[in-house]
Amino acid sequence: MKEQQNILIIGAGLCGSLLALRMAQRGYNVSLYEMRADLRTANISVGRSINLALSDRGIKAMELVGIEDKVKELCIPMNGRMLHDIEGNMVMAPYSGREHEYINSISRGLLNGLLLDEAEKHNNVKIYFNKKCKSVDFEKTTALFKDYETNNEFVEDADVIIATDGAGSALRKSYFLGKKFLFSFSQDWLSHGYKELSFLPTENGGFKTYKNALHIWGRDSFMLIALPNLDGSFTVTLFLSYEDGEYNFGNLTTEEKVIEFFQKYFKDALELMPNLIEDFFTNPTSPLGTVKCSPWHYKGNTLLMGDAAHAIVPFYGQGMNASFEDVTVFDKVLDEGHQDWETIFKTYEKNRKRDTDAIADLAIDNFHEMKGHVNNAIFREKRNLEMALEKNFPNDYSSKYSLVTFNEDISYHEAMLRGRAQDKAILNMLADKKIDLNDDLKTNLEKVKAATEDILDNDRVAKDFKH
Repeated sequence: MKEQQNILIIGAGLCGSLLALRMAQRGYNVSLYEMRADLRTANISVGRSINLALSDRGIKAMELVGIEDKVKELCIPMNGRMLHDIEGNMVMAPYSGREHEYINSISRGLLNGLLLDEAEKHNNVKIYFNKKCKSVDFEKTTALFKDYETNNEFVEDADVIIATDGAGSALRKSYFLGKKFLFSFSQDWLSHGYKELSFLPTENGGFKTYKNALHIWGRDSFMLIALPNLDGSFTVTLFLSYEDGEYNFGNLTTEEKVIEFFQKYFKDALELMPNLIEDFFTNPTSPLGTVKCSPWHYKGNTLLMGDAAHAIVPFYGQGMNASFEDVTVFDKVLDEGHQDWETIFKTYEKNRKRDTDAIADLAIDNFHEMKGHVNNAIFREKRNLEMALEKNFPNDYSSKYSLVTFNEDISYHEAMLRGRAQDKAILNMLADKKIDLNDDLKTNLEKVKAATEDILDNDRVAKDFKH
């Protein structure tokens, strides 16, 4: 592969700017196009989550491009979920029984800005803002753009085009509408949407509630979460049905009703939010969806990556981490020395698709767990047992959450299969009283391991039988 090739990347969000940086480091000529203004100079709120959870898979990608130290300066460690009950009592549920494992709250804007800065240090990268991609001719490898500053349209061509333009991808739309090859596409919306709110910092710039946790107010059919920011504020997100239940986005139309809802379900949060009404009626309500499609590429001309290929709901904190891991996986394929882009794209998709499908499914599972199960006694028993196993047998046991979040060398698909089998094993044994939490931990570990292997074996048999 000749490194002097011209790579056109559509979308300068997190995935696109990381990919541009990595391809530049590898010696390619990169043109990066973004429809929005430069977020480093323009004050833009994009109506999307302002801060995100960065965990080991994402950090591995930062190490790949050599900026992990700069990224760590932007992070606030979160050691667990701080669960808030309806009375306002708080209990900390650690993410792991291993002290060194935690996730990080990081600002989307600061991280994106850093990646753009790092990409721009390379002479072989050019970044263009306010240029919206309208469509891609994937047979000619050209893209049609509209310049928001002049209103003119223009066409760019390249040796390959990689679209990292998010859930509403122009390239994916062109695949779908082009009808030139068999393209499968699904988009599933949750009946819930989300709205960004905030806890402002204290007058002297401090945090109004415990800083090193992801706060959750799980209320069965809806929930509130809060993540800390470096300036002492918290980004708060309300996940609520559009039309079901006594309170929903459809009927929360007056100040009185919003206050009544928060007083009833999130009393302790409301006390920290004198700005609630302003936030609630200013910020948009956004949908939550899962996008799956295949193939991700057309010949050796074009490729979908990140949310453009596989958008997921945010409940595993893995959306950004999965997109960053895409770049790591792609980079590994480039190391294999294939002679043409078509082989590279095919190999990449074959290595990756199963894993992105797995994390999409896990994120939906976790949605139900976070809003309801965290308060359920048998789930809490399971969680306590798992914490004890991780703490006492750090090398022998990892919960599903740990497999996904802290084991960056295990694929999402493997983490899903093993994690689900463990969950099933423990919940079944607790329900059938086949495991006693007062028993010796080593005995319980052996029981869990044996039951998990049985379930995995049965799954394998069932799968072979199907085929």
